[in-house]
Amino acid sequence: MQRGRFKSIMILGVIVLALYSLYPTIRWYGLLPEGASRLTQEKRDSLKHKAIHLGLDLQGGMHLVLEADLSKLSKAEKKGAVDRALEIIRNRVDRFGVSEPSIQREGKNRIIVQLPGIKDPQRAIDIIGRTALLEFKLVDDDSKRLRQAQAGQVPNGYELRTLAREDDQGVIHEEQLLLTKRASLTGRVLKDAVVRIGEYGNPYVALSFKPEGTRIFDRLTGANVGRRLAIVLDEKVQSAPIIRERISGGQAQITGSFTVDEANDLALVLRAGALPAPVNIIENRTVGPSLGRDSIAKGIKATIIGLVLVALFMVAYYRLSGLLADIGLFLTLIILLGALAGFHATLTLPGIAGIILTIGMAVDANVLIFERIREEIASGKTIRRAIDAGYAKASLTIMDANVTTLIAALVLFQFGTGPIKGFAVTLSIGILASMFSALVVCRAIFDFLASRRKFAKLAMAKLFGQARLNFISIRRFAFAISFILIVVGLATFAVRGQKNFGLDFTGGSLVQLKFAKPISAEEGRRALKEIGLAESIIQQFDKDRGIIVRSYKDAARPIIDKFTRGFEVEEVQRQEMVGAVVGRDLRKAALLALGFAMIGVLIYISWRFEFMFACAAIIALFHDVLITVGILAISGKELNLPIIAAFLTIVGYSLNDTIVVFDRIRENLKLTSKMAYQEIINQSINQTLSRTLLTSLTTLVVVLGLFFMGGEVIHDFAFAMIVGILVGTYSSVFVASPILVEWKRRKR
Repeated sequence: MQRGRFKSIMILGVIVLALYSLYPTIRWYGLLPEGASRLTQEKRDSLKHKAIHLGLDLQGGMHLVLEADLSKLSKAEKKGAVDRALEIIRNRVDRFGVSEPSIQREGKNRIIVQLPGIKDPQRAIDIIGRTALLEFKLVDDDSKRLRQAQAGQVPNGYELRTLAREDDQGVIHEEQLLLTKRASLTGRVLKDAVVRIGEYGNPYVALSFKPEGTRIFDRLTGANVGRRLAIVLDEKVQSAPIIRERISGGQAQITGSFTVDEANDLALVLRAGALPAPVNIIENRTVGPSLGRDSIAKGIKATIIGLVLVALFMVAYYRLSGLLADIGLFLTLIILLGALAGFHATLTLPGIAGIILTIGMAVDANVLIFERIREEIASGKTIRRAIDAGYAKASLTIMDANVTTLIAALVLFQFGTGPIKGFAVTLSIGILASMFSALVVCRAIFDFLASRRKFAKLAMAKLFGQARLNFISIRRFAFAISFILIVVGLATFAVRGQKNFGLDFTGGSLVQLKFAKPISAEEGRRALKEIGLAESIIQQFDKDRGIIVRSYKDAARPIIDKFTRGFEVEEVQRQEMVGAVVGRDLRKAALLALGFAMIGVLIYISWRFEFMFACAAIIALFHDVLITVGILAISGKELNLPIIAAFLTIVGYSLNDTIVVFDRIRENLKLTSKMAYQEIINQSINQTLSRTLLTSLTTLVVVLGLFFMGGEVIHDFAFAMIVGILVGTYSSVFVASPILVEWKRRKR
């Protein structure tokens, strides 16, 4: 009695804590604009901070990876250069006015910048990536030395630069200047930079210096009256006015053909300070706000429909037990989302993959329990004893199946990149939540009902009677089918070559545009050919009003400019650029994560079962991944980070399926010694067949909803999931367990 009370308090405490953590999320995303306007700014900020954050792929925004070029710095200068650059970039972003930016260092010389809801991506890139090195250099007016430099013989201590000026008619005039190589003054001593409007309405940037800069500028102008002083920004001469008199007030100005926005941006970066080293943008992913909203709306709608169908099926099939399973599934999602909110986690597309796998595993745990209870009732036990025995026997299987998946998730978190880490976090929390709901909450409700009333029977429908199919006898035929699928798939993969990989792994650019009117693929190809990108891949959607262009070059800006000039573009929905180095790093991280996950699973299964069981499970995993890769290649899909997330989901799902069968094999081996090894394995597959098919069906329902209603962003991911679920179900019956038979036969 005391134990039951403690369990009830614990369950209630977990539920209350989850709801408490989730409340800000429900409140924040449930607010209409008019509702939000009634809250104070402090209250709005508090709710937004405590709510689950949506990744840029779901809410829109920009993700940049910057790499600092430290090659020209000395060993003392390199030490704190990246940290200084990070602080300067943070100051620039803060002054740019982006809500809740994320700026953090990664590795030795990289900086990650995330800007949610950015409306002008190109302007943000110009501000963030600009070195903003301001230098004042004297101009050498000696015509002989200038001609010598123009002939290719630049004197020591000098450099040849070009000043471009635009006249009233818009004609560009270029003048070559010979400048002293060493700057007389730099932006290091700058105090402020503000935009002013000139005499003819042209904006310029007014500079004021710190006391040290004022003294240097005073001496510089006083000693060089009559000479020209070039103002150089990022090695480009902006102007070169003549020094008419000594300037003692510490004031200067930068003039040029600026728009007001350009002048404001220049003033902003000058105030924030120059970067200690140039930074290169090696990865750029931008998702438009409408595409993000569309992804959320479609993803939520598809998931809800899938969940409702699963819940109805569980009630129709398992009656009262199914209702308890639905309660457990609902609580699993509440606990999962509450934990994500409590940890201030960010939900991304791979995170949704983790939620889908959680749904499948939560349903699977209950199906395992109910099928065990059904078996115990069939053996003649009372309902109460059948429930106790069913939970006792299913608990170990559930633990083994979930722990193997949890090991994979933890390894992926340790070695994976950002999106893969998001998947791992969501999956890890989901596994623990599903186990708690199935083994603690549903059990407590069962015990409560059993203590209040006498069950005459526990009604459950039946998919089919006791299966007696001889799966093992056709194992070699199944192996042949798998072999053919793998060979054909890998051959197709080899023929397609580079086309198999998305820009995540190859580098390049992607642009997704939405047009006011449909355009043909031929029109798109013609436009790309005109800018030298004829080899680009075009994909159309939304009744030809949408187009996705993939190029192996860094060509996002030229593509956008070309289509914007030639067609009526409604919105740039997505643009991505990944450098070749980043592509190699992502590919390496993904393979490393998968490799270590396999090793972790191998060790655990070897410990809990036998080494041959572990090897069979790993072979089945490779089988599933290889066939899925082959089918993706045959269907013309590309491998990218969302597809890798799908692979990870497939690995977890396949492991779960295989472990359930293995656990029954282990149990039957202990119960009988008279049956042949082959017969025991065949019997075990038949005994778990109902559970295997039911779990696959319920998980497939959710994924099919995402495939048909989830939108363009999630379509390929859902396709890979569908293939993986079907292949994983097949391998648990026709590959993993039959391998044990072959292993045993060859060992003898």
